[in-house]
Amino acid sequence: MNTKILFEDLGNKDYKETWDYQEQLFKNILDTKIKNRREETHLETKNHFLFVEHPHVYTLGKSGDFSNLLISEESLASIGATFYKINRGGDITYHGPGQIVGYPILDLENFFTDIHKYLRLLEEMVILTLAEYGLNAERSKGETGVWLDVGTPFARKICALGVRASRWVTMHGFAFNVNSDLGYFDHMIPCGIKGKSVTSLNVELGKTKVSEEEVKEKLLKHFANLFNAQLVSA
Repeated sequence: MNTKILFEDLGNKDYKETWDYQEQLFKNILDTKIKNRREETHLETKNHFLFVEHPHVYTLGKSGDFSNLLISEESLASIGATFYKINRGGDITYHGPGQIVGYPILDLENFFTDIHKYLRLLEEMVILTLAEYGLNAERSKGETGVWLDVGTPFARKICALGVRASRWVTMHGFAFNVNSDLGYFDHMIPCGIKGKSVTSLNVELGKTKVSEEEVKEKLLKHFANLFNAQLVSA
């Protein structure tokens, strides 16, 4: 069992280019697992964790409803955004500047074989990070992600999750609003959930801008602790 995770911060990178890169890392792990099974070898599978910031983009999960995108595809160019239908779970999500997107591409057989636990630990990583900023974030029953003021009329989502897994290998991940332009969420029904709003860390703290590097450091610390993993630069 390899609990070492290769970490890369890709900076600002096109969504499709990043998706293709994820797919290649994902395939490499699957190929190793298939080879081990067929040839009865014991090659070590790699684990990866990517941070990235995307230009404005809307993505729709495989079970999502296209009507949750409230702007026509033709009008997307006018707001500098693109759209992709992709192979993760979940409905519609927005990515853009000021948002920390994390893609763990893990062989869960190196850690534990439980997708539910995997999602809850990703949420816990964000909840613990927000606690360091004095915010009491929570889960909302039946709604994946991290929320504030759950059970009140002011419930709002600060982090969305959507993953894909095959043979216990994961891809896609989470999108954490840190300094996001929340106006872009007006062009969609977030995660297909009507009547719920979204927020960003800088808004909650009443700041113009929060240090994204500081947030990343906190996320990585909690991720490594929760997964009992060692993060190393790729």
